[in-house]
Amino acid sequence: MKQNVNKPTLQDVARKAGVSTATVSRCLNFPDQVAGRTQEKVNNAVRELGYSPDFGAKAMAARRTNTIGAIIPTMANALFARGLQAFQEELQLHGFTTLVASTSYSSETEEQQIRSLVARGADGLLLIGHERDPEIYRFLETQGVPVLISWVYDTAATRPSVGFDNAAAMKEIANEVISLGHRQIALISAELEFNDRATARLHGIQDAMSEAGLDASNLQVVETYYGIDEGAVAFDELMKTAKPPTAVLCGNDVLAVGALRRARELDIKVPEQVSIIGFDDLDLARATFPALTTVLVPHREMGKQAAIALASKVKDDAPIQSYELKTKLVFRDTLGPVL
Repeated sequence: MKQNVNKPTLQDVARKAGVSTATVSRCLNFPDQVAGRTQEKVNNAVRELGYSPDFGAKAMAARRTNTIGAIIPTMANALFARGLQAFQEELQLHGFTTLVASTSYSSETEEQQIRSLVARGADGLLLIGHERDPEIYRFLETQGVPVLISWVYDTAATRPSVGFDNAAAMKEIANEVISLGHRQIALISAELEFNDRATARLHGIQDAMSEAGLDASNLQVVETYYGIDEGAVAFDELMKTAKPPTAVLCGNDVLAVGALRRARELDIKVPEQVSIIGFDDLDLARATFPALTTVLVPHREMGKQAAIALASKVKDDAPIQSYELKTKLVFRDTLGPVL
């Protein structure tokens, strides 16, 4: 016969740790506000007693669940992993749990996930990019759920963001490509619809071309899903055109690695016959041969600053201020002059 076992309570933890129930609560919810020795005693008591907070009751009492939702376009590769890891680590320091969902770049899926996370009591949301149906923003405002946009920084946007200027970052590397004599330029991009980051990067290249006196309409663009195989197929498509590019800029390093692989299979020398440039500076970029020239995105700092902003908003109702991070060109071995 199953025995009835009384669940350990907050009071049990406080007695065992020799502290007040308020201190236990503060330690569990806001560990950054508790001294290390006290936190250790409370954590030991929690482990020994097998205590688990009653989050349902706590949420009803505090009108908060201490959870923050993050909705990202994909978990299929490392694109968002660094930033999301730092986001989660920083939120944990502030006593928050992170709930993560992935959209597979579907706006309909994202809307469903936003509504689902709000229904589950998320205290705030991190979303990637500004572009989505205005109705979903009205829904979030009605629900009183603060939202922070990341992976972009746009001074013209009405909502706060923590991120970088995608157009400026791509324009900077495009300027380098043009300065090396490249005139036949191509872009392998994510699908542009409902993706303001990809669209901004396209505009960055077009702006660089126009300012250099080149016809931006000559930019060859292939839209595809972010993946190594997809990058290979897109590169193959570009090299079969009547005027193959001498420089291929890619929307991220994953696509660039695919392009590099296909160049090797076609016996096309990089960068002697074609330059290939990535974006993000993932670990993958240093492992390729030749090593990939790319744009470094400060993913971890972006995730950390986003977490600080959302935690401060939820805990203290501090206004969320936009925060711009700078990208950096990383020159390796896949960019060279036109020969």
